Amino acid sequence: MESVAKQRSAKGLIVRLLLLGVCIVLLRFAYVVARRGGSCFSGDFCFFSPASEVLSLPGGVSHSEAAYVRIQDGLSLSGETRQLWTSREYRKAVEFYSAVFQDLVGEGFLSPCSKSLCIDSASGHEVIALKEIGITDVVGISRKKLQPLVLAGDIFHQPFANNTFDFVFAGGIDRTRQPANLAGEIARVLKPEGFLVILSTFAGDLYSLNSLEILFPSLKIIRSREIEVHDSPKLLREIVFQKANSIKIRYPIEDKPSIGGNLINKCPIPEHKLQLLRSAEPLIEEEPQKPWITLKKNIKNIKYLPSMTDISFKQRYIYIDVGARSYGSSIGSWFKKQYPKQNRTFEVYAVEADKAFHEEYASKKGVTLLPFAAWVRNESLSFVVNHDSEQKDDEKGHGMGRIRPAAALSDDLSSRDVHVIQGLDFAEWLKRTVTEKDFLVMKMDVEGTEFDLMPRLFETGAICLIDELFLECHYNRWQRCCPGKRSPKYQKTYGQCIDLFSSLRQRGVLVHQWW
Repeated sequence: MESVAKQRSAKGLIVRLLLLGVCIVLLRFAYVVARRGGSCFSGDFCFFSPASEVLSLPGGVSHSEAAYVRIQDGLSLSGETRQLWTSREYRKAVEFYSAVFQDLVGEGFLSPCSKSLCIDSASGHEVIALKEIGITDVVGISRKKLQPLVLAGDIFHQPFANNTFDFVFAGGIDRTRQPANLAGEIARVLKPEGFLVILSTFAGDLYSLNSLEILFPSLKIIRSREIEVHDSPKLLREIVFQKANSIKIRYPIEDKPSIGGNLINKCPIPEHKLQLLRSAEPLIEEEPQKPWITLKKNIKNIKYLPSMTDISFKQRYIYIDVGARSYGSSIGSWFKKQYPKQNRTFEVYAVEADKAFHEEYASKKGVTLLPFAAWVRNESLSFVVNHDSEQKDDEKGHGMGRIRPAAALSDDLSSRDVHVIQGLDFAEWLKRTVTEKDFLVMKMDVEGTEFDLMPRLFETGAICLIDELFLECHYNRWQRCCPGKRSPKYQKTYGQCIDLFSSLRQRGVLVHQWW
């Protein structure tokens, strides 16, 4: 009997303890409902979560709204923020970035101990995704603050010390108008051997990918691939960079001239240049009888570089008209109206020595006049005023004949035929003005001096800076006034011009024939 009584007493004690536990849970639940408006978070001893709060993450992991509270280190969220973060579209974005970052973890580019930064993370998707996969030391920066995930700040002047982060994610570098400035700031805050990951809708071709890599001289591309976006037909380009321990220096690659050529190439000819050249329009190898008509036809066939590739990842956009003549000759009539600019604003330079055109440029905004003749040295030169019948009207000025040093003047020329001008070492000026980070388009019409300028551009390496060249090659062509008669102004033949164009393309220059 005594044994039975002891058993009943023990059972009663257990029941009372269980009832006490149930009461504690019920009281706690009542407190949560009263204080949180019915939301049940994982840290509140709840046995269930409302069905509307259960959200799916990559890998089949289920999270409630509590996941968002936990990543805030106990900081409370406003109802508006909580509603945003639990919306379906927001969760889809977080899931996408979570999958991207989990792949990077698996490949060793990211780890739980990586101090991480998300650039231009206005919505906080990327920061939340990193925290959900276990990256705790992460912050975002954007123009708009999203407390406490994203700091408000200038992404071009970030409030972080040099070499701060092991991992930087930049999903919007293709949206900025200053990609070079942003690239410099990213490289500054990234630690040596740290990783940068860029997601871009651009950089889908070799040219734009090379342009992007040039923005980061201290980083090297480790991998580039296309990734799918969930429930979307579009693809994104994922590029992984790693920062070197020391700055990478780009040395020019010298190339011996080919047989029959005299151009020494100091530029590499990478695959992205060869790809563009393979897509360019063919050269017109047979001499046209009426070149002034051929130009109008040929201009419709030109494969402009911006029509073949993306030019977004450039620091500046520059057009240089060498031998510009009047503003309407090519800047206003062709470049401004016809050249495809991909909505970019170009700096325009007009290189023109003839004073007859200078006054016109004074009133043209956005155009910088260089009142010199493009030449191989800085020295005084002469040019002969043309009086032949090919000059149609006075609007286009005198027209320049063959430029030569002043000492080479012929005795049979009267003073009214000769003008003394200042020659500019054009190749050296170009190297001081333009960098490989810039996008440079050039048109050159220099009255035969192209046969002097091209070797100089190659010799100095300045040719490497030109992305696209429109070149008029001057030869003893048929005259418009007199059928069957060639112009006596130039000694070169059309065959020599074709050799020049072919030599330029063989050395990686995207050059088009111009008349």
